Amino acid sequence: MLDARCESITPTVLMLLLACAAGAISAQSGGEYRTVDDWASLPEGRDWGAVTGVFPDPDGRHLWVLDRCGANSCLGSDLDPVLKFDLDGRLVTSFGAGLFAWPHGFFVDDSGNVWVTDGPTGARADAGAAEGKGQQVFKLSPEGSVLMTLGIAGVWGGPEDRDRFHGPSDVLVAPTGEIYVLDGHGEGGNNRVVKFASNGRFELSWGTGGPGPAAGEFSDAHAIAMDSRGRVFVGDRRNIRIQIFDGDGQFLDQWTHFGPPSNIYIDANDVMYVTDTQTSALPAWYGERRGEGWIRGIRVGDAGTGQVTAFIRSDAEFAAADRAGNVYGAQVPGQTLVKYEKIR
Repeated sequence: MLDARCESITPTVLMLLLACAAGAISAQSGGEYRTVDDWASLPEGRDWGAVTGVFPDPDGRHLWVLDRCGANSCLGSDLDPVLKFDLDGRLVTSFGAGLFAWPHGFFVDDSGNVWVTDGPTGARADAGAAEGKGQQVFKLSPEGSVLMTLGIAGVWGGPEDRDRFHGPSDVLVAPTGEIYVLDGHGEGGNNRVVKFASNGRFELSWGTGGPGPAAGEFSDAHAIAMDSRGRVFVGDRRNIRIQIFDGDGQFLDQWTHFGPPSNIYIDANDVMYVTDTQTSALPAWYGERRGEGWIRGIRVGDAGTGQVTAFIRSDAEFAAADRAGNVYGAQVPGQTLVKYEKIR
């Protein structure tokens, strides 16, 4: 457990919580999880590429993984980027070859449909556009059939466009069916949330590019998730905070004690898993906002209160957990998938 100082701290008091994060949280985490490398078995001759998503199946017995086709791009590849494993790491099915340029965001809805954002930017966007790919969000059936697309393939748009994206970085689907697309990747992206009805009809958008601390200013909006109360959590990565909104974009709160969030996963019990892969990658000014004890990894917390309850040292950019609390970390530069088995 955290010491008394940590338990009494509210989520918005940053500096005091940093002292707790560097001490009690890191210390207690050492015996909580066991690292399991090479947990998943890939087909013979295939290696991991940049692993850019991991998400549990609603049946509780399988795990979906998004891989950039054994490399850091799917252009020109005939490999399937979407893979489904059982919890023993055996590959069950795979699909998606030829659909994406640079798959980035990943979500599995309550019906088992798989959602992927294809969000290249810069030179990657140009390469994707040359092949008629990129700037889209895909809804795929559990068997891999394309059920819906949002956006126009290979065509990017600005922050006012209703049917075009610029580097869509993540997606979530509410239990009631509404679709939230985070648009988009990088400081120069549209930096907004776009909400659609379940049939893909545009409803509204919110957010703008900016350095913060104003509410609704995003810089490299990189992750989006929803808790059991229907609150929308946005990983405002370059602004080093999580912003929390209601389902229509009304600002509610911000938390800065999870670091620069690359990915946010919230399970059915409102346990929240936040990855930080940017601590050693951000500019020098970032060090002024963090104590010496701050290290990169996965912070586990309570989505209701914001209290951090555990820490896993990890290079994972994306993470999720199964019903038993085992955590799966997807690495992009490291090009691997690691299981962190919860010790009971």
